[in-house]
Amino acid sequence: MVKHSSRIELSQSALKKNINFIRKKIGEKAVISSVVKANAYGHGIDPFVKMAEKAGINHFAVASAFEAEKVLGVKSASSSVMIMGILYEQDFEWAVINEIEIYVFNYERLEQLKKVAEKLSKQVKVHLEVETGANRTGIPFKDFSKSLTYLKRNKKHLEFTGLCSHFGGAETYANKFKIDKQHKIFKELNAICKKKKFLPKYRHIASSAASLMYSDTVCDLVRVGVTQYGFWPSPDVYYHHLQEVGKLADNPLRRIISWKTDIMDIREVEEGEFIGYGTAYQATQSMRIAVLPLGYSNGYPRAQSNRGYVLIRGKKARITGLINMNLFMVDISHIPDVKVGDEVILVGRQKNKSINIASFTQVTQLLNNEMLSRLPSDIPRKPVR
Repeated sequence: MVKHSSRIELSQSALKKNINFIRKKIGEKAVISSVVKANAYGHGIDPFVKMAEKAGINHFAVASAFEAEKVLGVKSASSSVMIMGILYEQDFEWAVINEIEIYVFNYERLEQLKKVAEKLSKQVKVHLEVETGANRTGIPFKDFSKSLTYLKRNKKHLEFTGLCSHFGGAETYANKFKIDKQHKIFKELNAICKKKKFLPKYRHIASSAASLMYSDTVCDLVRVGVTQYGFWPSPDVYYHHLQEVGKLADNPLRRIISWKTDIMDIREVEEGEFIGYGTAYQATQSMRIAVLPLGYSNGYPRAQSNRGYVLIRGKKARITGLINMNLFMVDISHIPDVKVGDEVILVGRQKNKSINIASFTQVTQLLNNEMLSRLPSDIPRKPVR
């Protein structure tokens, strides 16, 4: 198999630490649903699902049937898959046959799924998603009672697997009034279920941020996304953690991902010459530069041009010139004995230096999630200890 221009390594020990931290925060009872949408936030569904199962996870959440099919291909028989987003009508039968758990966000979809399940003599696993104030997807309050009644009347073919909703901005303190209002509505809808004596297997509204910021939002299941990968959902969530532990600094989360490449070529550049396209960088003295075999088409942000760094032999090497589609250059004038083929750290640690995703997001204005999910799926991902 030919070699890719870069590679990603995923730390099993870091994932285990993150899962242990989440478990300590949410308690022993709630199911952890590992959110692996967007190619497991750029970490790769194929390797990550297996790693998560090894860390004790057996429930996975995705945004589409396409992603669900990928999880089905690698998960163990005992793990469950839940689609939180798009499921086209043409894929209903596939989802029911494969016992996929499905978000239902309007009354009509209940009727459609019931017909499919009846035709297949199966029971479809339904998570009734309710509108509480985010105004994305969800059954409106006015349609909730009739939806619940329909579920109850047709429980032979419709299993009430979940009652769920989504907070719009739990990661920010400024949104607390909105989160409180949403949570109040969710509890009112849950009370209706109790009154009708028809309860779901799982109630869930908490994401990574909500589960860490608002412990009272943790119900039977928690949808954990960015935190399992070793990132705080926001500065507010991190500061909340510091307040809880009574420390000025504490970071129990560990980044799982490392991204690496190799030096493709080394060039000597004379004073006054330009490096790369245009006139974005002009050498103010004689320089030695390394050429790296990836660029913005490989997920490395062009906004890092003339600003970002990589690690070579444990030292920072600054990007010089514009990041191209498939190449960029770094200054190695200050690093002795660099050779073609030397390993380069794009994200990760080398000796006592490290480059975090935050070093990208601060420059490019990308969210952690955005930066990670843009990493091309064709970059090889390998689990390591």
